[in-house]
Amino acid sequence: MSPSRRCSRTACGSAAVATLTYVYSDQTAVLGPLAMFAEPHAYDLCEEHSERLSAPRGWEVLRLKRDPVAPGPSDDDLLALADAVREAARPQQPAPEVHPADSPSRGARRGHLRVLSTD
Repeated sequence: MSPSRRCSRTACGSAAVATLTYVYSDQTAVLGPLAMFAEPHAYDLCEEHSERLSAPRGWEVLRLKRDPVAPGPSDDDLLALADAVREAARPQQPAPEVHPADSPSRGARRGHLRVLSTD
């Protein structure tokens, strides 16, 4: 529970404990643990409003369980972050060079540039 984030419902001053997001393409409302950061298209809800949540007719409500013991990121989140850092730190392979002799035409094209021989 974050002391600085409050429930998004009008006139509710309770602390937020869950985040509600909508997946419009699937007609699904997803209610999960409180997000790490406040997002402009997500709604933070208090305990009472998250329990009473209902969705429009034809929509499904997907409730992801909260773990009150471990409010921080899970091991999966930390491993994914470590993998992303390793991938970003991996040296980039240089692009293969194009030589005019490799091309059957008089000059070799490289993107929008053309290399012309001076013969």
